[in-house]
Amino acid sequence: MAKYIALLRGINVSGQKLIKMDALRTSLSKLKYENIQTYIQSGNIIFESSETDQRKLEDQIHQNIQDSFGFDVPVIVRSQAEWRTTFNNNPFVNDRNEDITKLYVTLLSDEPKSENFEVLLNFRDWPEEMILKGQNLYIFYTMGAGTSKLDLNTIERKLKVQGTSRNWKTTTKLMQMLDD
Repeated sequence: MAKYIALLRGINVSGQKLIKMDALRTSLSKLKYENIQTYIQSGNIIFESSETDQRKLEDQIHQNIQDSFGFDVPVIVRSQAEWRTTFNNNPFVNDRNEDITKLYVTLLSDEPKSENFEVLLNFRDWPEEMILKGQNLYIFYTMGAGTSKLDLNTIERKLKVQGTSRNWKTTTKLMQMLDD
C-alpha cells in the first residue's frame, strides 16, 4: 500500500460546501482506503491505497464526495514522494529563509504552459513573488496573504489549470503526518 495525500479545494470556506471530517473519513473508507487521516477542516486527507493511478484516485474521491455530500469539489492527489519533493523544493525556504507565515504553495492539477505563467507574472500589480516548479507554484505574500489581490481564482484563470493552496505551516504538518 502506498501513502497519498488528497487536497480538496474550497470546502468549509465561508459556510459553503460544509463537510465534517469524521463524515468524510467514513465516506472514504467505502473506497477501501486504509489509515485515513484528516488535518484541520480545509480538506487535507492522508490515506493508503493499493491503487497507483493518481488520476483514478482523484476521480474516485471526487465522485465519492459528490455522491455522499452533493458537492462538486476539485481534488488533487500527490504521492508521499511527490509531497516530499514539494516540501523540500520551496525556494523561499531553502534559498532565502523567508518568514514561513507568508509562504504558500499552490498545488496545480497539471503543469501550466510557460506562456500562461508569463501571463500571470505580467498581469500582476501586487508585491507578491512567485516561483513555478512543475506542478507547484510557490508564493511569498510579502505583505501577508490576507491583504493580497493574488487569489486562487486569479491563479487558475491565468494558468488555465485547477489548483488548491496551502500555507507553509499546513504543508509542514502534512509532511510530518505522511512520515509518521
